[in-house]
Amino acid sequence: ATMDSVHPKLICAAATTVRDAEGLIATPGGIDVHVHFDSAQLVEHAIASGITTMIGGSLGPITVGIDCGGAWNVGRMLQASQQWPMNFGFLGRGNSSKARSLYDQMRGGCLGLKI
Repeated sequence: ATMDSVHPKLICAAATTVRDAEGLIATPGGIDVHVHFDSAQLVEHAIASGITTMIGGSLGPITVGIDCGGAWNVGRMLQASQQWPMNFGFLGRGNSSKARSLYDQMRGGCLGLKI
C-alpha cells in the first residue's frame, strides 16, 4: 500500500534514509545568506527561529561587511563555529587583484568570495 500523495513510482535508492517521525513535527530549515557574524547570540536566535544554515562573514561591526578578510580569519571563524548545531558558510574577501590571496582563502575553507 502507498500513502496518499506519495507517487507510486517514487524511487528509494540505497542512499535514501527513512526516519520514523510519528508524533513529531518536521519543518524545513531556513537559510540566511547575508549574515554579519558579530555575536554568538546571533546564532542562538537563528536556531530558535528555525534557521539551519547561515552564510556570511565579518569579524567586526556591521560597517566592516560580510566577508572574513583573509585565510587566517576564515580559520578562526571555522574554529569558532564548531560548537554550534548549525550549517555555516563563510565568505572570503574577493576584492584582491592577487589571485594567490583569493586561492588561499578558498583553500582555508571559504564557501565563496564576496566581491
